[in-house]
Amino acid sequence: MNVHPVILCGGVGTRLWPLSRDASPKQFLPLLRGRSPFEATLERLRHVAAAPPLIVANCEHRFAIEQQAQAVGAAAYELCLEPCGRGTAPAVAIAAHRLLRDDADAAMLILPADHDIPDAQAFAAAVAQGAAALQAGRLVVFGLPASRAETGYGYIERGAALPGADNCHEVAGFVEKPELQIARRLAASGRHYWNSGIFLFGAAHYLAELERFEPELAAACGDAAASLTAERGCLCLDAAAFARCRAASVDHAVLERTAAGAMVAASFAWSDIGSWHALWAHADKDSQGNVAHGDVHLHDVADSYVHSTRRMVVGIGLRDMVIVETEDALLVASREHAHEVKEAVERLRTQDRDECRAPHRVVRPWGHYEDIDAGERFRVKRITVNPGGRLSLQLHHHRAEHWVVVRGTARVTCGDAVSLLGENQSTYIPIGVTHRLENPGKIPLEVIETQSGSYLREDDIVRLHDVYQRA
Repeated sequence: MNVHPVILCGGVGTRLWPLSRDASPKQFLPLLRGRSPFEATLERLRHVAAAPPLIVANCEHRFAIEQQAQAVGAAAYELCLEPCGRGTAPAVAIAAHRLLRDDADAAMLILPADHDIPDAQAFAAAVAQGAAALQAGRLVVFGLPASRAETGYGYIERGAALPGADNCHEVAGFVEKPELQIARRLAASGRHYWNSGIFLFGAAHYLAELERFEPELAAACGDAAASLTAERGCLCLDAAAFARCRAASVDHAVLERTAAGAMVAASFAWSDIGSWHALWAHADKDSQGNVAHGDVHLHDVADSYVHSTRRMVVGIGLRDMVIVETEDALLVASREHAHEVKEAVERLRTQDRDECRAPHRVVRPWGHYEDIDAGERFRVKRITVNPGGRLSLQLHHHRAEHWVVVRGTARVTCGDAVSLLGENQSTYIPIGVTHRLENPGKIPLEVIETQSGSYLREDDIVRLHDVYQRA
């Protein structure tokens, strides 16, 4: 079998709010020794497989993927864009259909994009062990020793050893994320492993099992895969077809029901970076057990995670705390309760808070923008346009805009007029008038934008033309 890496990038990482947001989830944040988990996943594949990866991601994250892949020199890959999230079972099915078009003997090494596996060679050795079980017709999951009680992980019970497959076992059973008392019993058993969410499947075998256990889901995934079209250098799923796929995980749809499951009893260091506690546990610490990032000053503080994005953070007399400062939100929690961040964010969603959706600094293919201030009927941004970058030709139905150039040179289209503006010059964009901002210079263009109107959210943008093909 030919093994094709499949990287799943669809998660949101709510438990790492306020750094992780819908528009900028944890897999694209520089959480791992200056790299993002997605970048680390791409680099890890150099030790595992020669085949270019197939990346399955939400369409909103297309440009982050392209920029980070370029940053680590991963030029060869195929990108499949989902219009909405439907869980891992449909994502893997779409990938299987795509790979089988060109390789009837395709196998898939399925990798979440948001894990920390620092020893790439140990990971590659475990994959090689799983390949023997794959050749024996098994659907392989990688388990890690349950060294402590974790309520945020699923567990796999180790069964009998598989003949001819070193370090591989039958699967005796799965346990979903347990209560603490059960997790302690599982961790003490010596037979239970954490479910890493990393899989090695024959593509046709997975689709056959999905058809057997979830025929309606399998049919919907087949229709969605047939809707794939090549657009802007990516593969795009039809939104209506993909929406008919029921949300489900690989574990629930197939692995917990198949008789063909097998587990590699892996031993490489691993974390799903699923919470602030997990990030603290796997980070380098000072002599007091603290992890500090940014302008942080600690006095009589121990076993805490403190992250400053912009402002100075001073901690005094603290134990076992998580403090995360961003430009628009501050999280203060005990490490013991850090897993409850997800519930807090869900409550914020019911209040329609923007802080759930996008970070203060929003990356765009042309550069980025940052919110400076906002109030009733006004919003102020700092817009940075890279040399050669250009925003879409667009209009707004509910807001006017004032632009002031503070650095660089701007080419401004406003209606039928095109003009050049230098530093300290400004222009006005009335409601409903087509406009575009470009940077024709060789240094970054910085503009202060003041919006005024009755509705000031980002969905009041009508794109008429866009070099990045978002129109």
